[in-house]
Amino acid sequence: MTPPAGTGPAVFPGGGLARRATADPLFRLVAYALEAAHGRPPAAVWSAPYAFHLGSPGLVAAAGWPVAAAAAPRTDGLVRLSSLAHPADGCDLPLTLSGPPPATPAWAARPYALLRALARAGYGRGGTDLHVQGSLTPAAGLATEEAADCAVALAVADVHTPAGEDPDRSRLARLMAQALPEGDDALRRGALFARPGRALLLGHGPARPEPEPRRHRHRYVVFDPAGSGSRLVLLALRPGPDGTQDRTADLARAVGCARRAGALSAWQPGPRPGRSVLVLLPEARLTAVRAAVAEDFRHREQPVPRFLNITVAAAARRET
Repeated sequence: MTPPAGTGPAVFPGGGLARRATADPLFRLVAYALEAAHGRPPAAVWSAPYAFHLGSPGLVAAAGWPVAAAAAPRTDGLVRLSSLAHPADGCDLPLTLSGPPPATPAWAARPYALLRALARAGYGRGGTDLHVQGSLTPAAGLATEEAADCAVALAVADVHTPAGEDPDRSRLARLMAQALPEGDDALRRGALFARPGRALLLGHGPARPEPEPRRHRHRYVVFDPAGSGSRLVLLALRPGPDGTQDRTADLARAVGCARRAGALSAWQPGPRPGRSVLVLLPEARLTAVRAAVAEDFRHREQPVPRFLNITVAAAARRET
């Protein structure tokens, strides 16, 4: 195929993902969406997990639900951004390395700021076609932005990293912290460095160090609900009929019901209070907890909260 102007040679390692029947539907979707929106397949598709706090200072883990980013490099200094979550707000922007950013749709301001920082560090100075998509809606209450930051940074950096090498995740973490200081750096590090059945310990603590595959070392503690006969679920409220549901009060009621039915603990998953809670409970009490919460909300004629199973998952990875 002949590449569109400003895109360079038609070499697209990730180009077959959209038509790969065995691929995860989310990754097929982002690959297809980038091709549909921008006229060419991606050079790389990366996924990064939604991360969450464990209710203790400095402990984060990753959930088995990803945000995906598909990227293809350009040579004309143009950034083209799209997302199925914002179908009417795709945009084409000049990639400027300094000065005030161009006007962007609200959702695109954050990825554009990150692309500028990556370009200043040598990743993607010629521009990028980018498509981003999460697997959960904002109503789930897990932080989408930090997972998206990581997926975007890895996808763009991967295109400019020698074949067979993983992008330098520690360097990318520093770049994101500098470019997006309003974000939750602990959640980004969780998305970048998580391990299945483990919580990442940031800062000081008594955890035993475990070696990283490459030159960096991180500290982990065991957090494996499934391995100990427990279940971790996300309890997320649904909006009320008039959209004025008191989330804080209803979450407190839901947690109280869950505890009385046998839940072990509950805590906020991230920095945005009042949207959802994570609940740890014995496997044998799952049905009882769900029934108790549902009965309370139905009795008050409120929408029944959604229960979402959470697997303690691995870090971001390349999908092509």
